[in-house]
Amino acid sequence: MSSYLEFLDSQPNEESVHGFLHQPITSSGDGLILTHGAGANCESPLLVALASAFCDAGLTVLRCDLPFRQSRPYGPPPRGSADRDQQGLRAAVASMRRETSGRIFLGGHSYGGRQASMLASAEPGLVDHLLLLSYPLHPPKRPSELRTAHFPLLQTPALFVHGTKDGFGSIDEITAALKLIPAQTELLPVSGAGHELLTKQNRYDLPANIVDAFQHH
Repeated sequence: MSSYLEFLDSQPNEESVHGFLHQPITSSGDGLILTHGAGANCESPLLVALASAFCDAGLTVLRCDLPFRQSRPYGPPPRGSADRDQQGLRAAVASMRRETSGRIFLGGHSYGGRQASMLASAEPGLVDHLLLLSYPLHPPKRPSELRTAHFPLLQTPALFVHGTKDGFGSIDEITAALKLIPAQTELLPVSGAGHELLTKQNRYDLPANIVDAFQHH
């Protein structure tokens, strides 16, 4: 099992980075940043399980709290916080570059993944791959309010992991949306899972399956 330590990096003129750093016993040199959804923090079971699994595969993993979560321990992000949260992810990428020498991957669950994809679409080349967990394609029961405006600008390869019972977008809807993205994309459907992805049935297999799909992407 990987061990991890609390991580804090505060640089001048950058958002502060706070979370937990998982250091592999034998490192591949690559690094992965994972962040959380609108109602969670970097201690969410999905992020903890994925960080351990990726670390066991040789990656240095930073699971970090977005700036809005550093400012308020509970509740959703306030209106207008997306830009600051993307700045926080940019700072986390800079932190990871100081920790590792290889490729940098950026991932997030729901809101966190959306911010990661928006940052990557605005700054091609910032990271090497994206891991987008339960991308919130539209608000539940409002399928016309698609959050795909930046998809045609996305030049970073991305693995989307999506539950077949996710109210924020069906598998058919996410499959159609991925056609808007010019970069290489792959979709890993998770049978029977909702927006949280982890279930009692898949919690032992899913993290390793995601690592496997990401490494072969």
